Amino acid sequence: MNVKKRNFLILTVILFIGLLLTYSNHFKNGFHFDDSHAIVNNVNIRNIKNIPKFFVDTKMVSSSKDHWGLRPIVTSSLAIDYWIAGGLNPFYFHLSTFIVFILLLLLLFRIFEKVVSVSINDKWKSYISLFAVGWYALHTVNAETLNYIISRSDVLSTFFIVLSFYLYVLKPKTRKNYLYILPAMIGVLAKETIIVLPMLLFVYIFFFEKEKTVVDFFRFKNIKTSLQIILRLLPLIIGIIAVQSYTLMKAGSIAGLSNNLWHYIQTQPFVWFHYFVSFFLPFSLSGDTDWTVITNFFDDRVIAGLLFLSALIYITVTTSKKTITKPISFGLIWFMFALLPTSLAPLSEVMNDHRMFFPFIGLTFSITYALGLYIFKFDIELEKSKMKLRGVQLGIFVILSAYAFGTHQRNKVWLNDETFWYDVTQKSPNNGRGLMNYGLTQMSKGNYQEASKYFHKALNIYPNYHTLHINLGILNAATNKPLKSEEYFKSAIALKPNDDLPYYYFARELNKKGNSKKAKPLSEKALQLNPYNIANRQLLIKIYYTLEEWNLLNNLVNETLNIAPKDATALRYKNLAEGKKDKLTIKEEQAAQNPTAEKYLDLSLLYYNRKMFKKCIEACEKAIVINPNYKEAYNNICSAYSAMGQFKEAVEACEKSLVIDPNYTRAKNNLLFAQKQLKSIKNE
Repeated sequence: MNVKKRNFLILTVILFIGLLLTYSNHFKNGFHFDDSHAIVNNVNIRNIKNIPKFFVDTKMVSSSKDHWGLRPIVTSSLAIDYWIAGGLNPFYFHLSTFIVFILLLLLLFRIFEKVVSVSINDKWKSYISLFAVGWYALHTVNAETLNYIISRSDVLSTFFIVLSFYLYVLKPKTRKNYLYILPAMIGVLAKETIIVLPMLLFVYIFFFEKEKTVVDFFRFKNIKTSLQIILRLLPLIIGIIAVQSYTLMKAGSIAGLSNNLWHYIQTQPFVWFHYFVSFFLPFSLSGDTDWTVITNFFDDRVIAGLLFLSALIYITVTTSKKTITKPISFGLIWFMFALLPTSLAPLSEVMNDHRMFFPFIGLTFSITYALGLYIFKFDIELEKSKMKLRGVQLGIFVILSAYAFGTHQRNKVWLNDETFWYDVTQKSPNNGRGLMNYGLTQMSKGNYQEASKYFHKALNIYPNYHTLHINLGILNAATNKPLKSEEYFKSAIALKPNDDLPYYYFARELNKKGNSKKAKPLSEKALQLNPYNIANRQLLIKIYYTLEEWNLLNNLVNETLNIAPKDATALRYKNLAEGKKDKLTIKEEQAAQNPTAEKYLDLSLLYYNRKMFKKCIEACEKAIVINPNYKEAYNNICSAYSAMGQFKEAVEACEKSLVIDPNYTRAKNNLLFAQKQLKSIKNE
């Protein structure tokens, strides 16, 4: 191995190690946002045998009806990850995405090297390609796509686009046997952006094989050349359209289209400008932006976007005129073409950070190549002066290190829901969904006041957001405001009556409060609306068990195990259903087999809830025999006597509890109630 190859290999290894170090803190990051319905609550990915069904059944992609569609390659990959991990271990989900990303980088290096080699003959061409791949690999913008697990659709579709491109350009034999088309057709089943591939191949052939320019495309004499290229790519186009038509036919429509088309399109040039700025200054990245469409055509942002787009097109046309600068033009065209699918379809979200993943391949290459051409002007000086050469090398090292550091820091944002949504509230303060979800993280920690503050901030922005009403219902239930809670749950149902979530959460709260009878029809409605949400099944299983609906329980458990054979809830209740053992019987058996004060206390609560007050007292007395200082047991005796109207005995029991702990709030409240009732009886 000569010195040049050895040095190149060393640099490649250093870059790879740098990539591993950069993303070393992301493998244990949790599931976020749409991961909840596509992965966590999606019962279908829990059985690897469902993979064939993913290609025909649109309902299997998500537990949310709003996200049903057909992306079987993505869903299949998630099922495989779940199978390998043996459950919802995010490490394996991140690992598989990261492996595809590395394969993508290897393909990109070969493609970049090929494009450079047909434009210049310079000893540094491989280094330009390596720098471009390294910059792209470490770029801070890509952190979202690699951390956001369901966003692997971007990674997979981009990989298949690049693989098809690679086969066509670097493996000419695949043009004759049409093997280069196969990855593209698979890619359609990951994401719709694959339609960009024929456009990119057309430009490559037109630029580098036919040696034409952007201007030449609009000249009448080149129509024949253009038609010949289109004819050559026709099998690819037909293959992509055929698969895309199949997915659209199955889905029935494209999900997420909710904005005004004209307003959306006129906003996109400014979005493109934002993306371009983010390439150099990736400081305002947000996992869920608060951008909205710009309705006024004469808005400064629309004008700025159009000026930027004009400048971009001008540079693209100009750089296409010379062989040596064509790669700059090609990279910019890649950037623009890759943005077209999400710029012409009026999606509900105006922009997203993960939408930069595919376009930034072209932009990174274009800018890297332009920098390379500039440095080549000083080639002789660099050869003569080791200091200047070291300066260039140091500059490259600083650039890559800065982006790697930014990516490493960005990974920390995706650690858990609290870190993620807090960052969203800082970067996108007008995003009601972000405010609500950060409030959710606070509610889960018991910070109800903080949760209420963020929920009501969100309510000011999105007053008719049904999910927000659900969460306000949960919050009010947690803070003992049952009437207010019920009001919010009912308003959530009124806002979106065909969504399962309002029914599910309303039923869950009722069941928690011991009102399983009222929860049952709501839970059944949730399951009827969406049988693919595993949470709906698990809740109804528990409700049927509580109500001792053994036949219904057996049927639901068996149905659930057919779909998800390893579901822990279904497995646990299967044995209980077959033995028809209710919770009380199990608790009695456990206490008898291994008596502890805690088990008798748990048993006393079940007796109390079933209005078996004498049994409740007996269980508490057994707990006190084991632990004479068990304040909770005396308090439960107090509650049971009060429920039976024996307030004198209730007072005595609560007083004993307070002797043990004078600050025991629950006993204080029960004592006050018993004393008040006793006084009322005496006065009569």
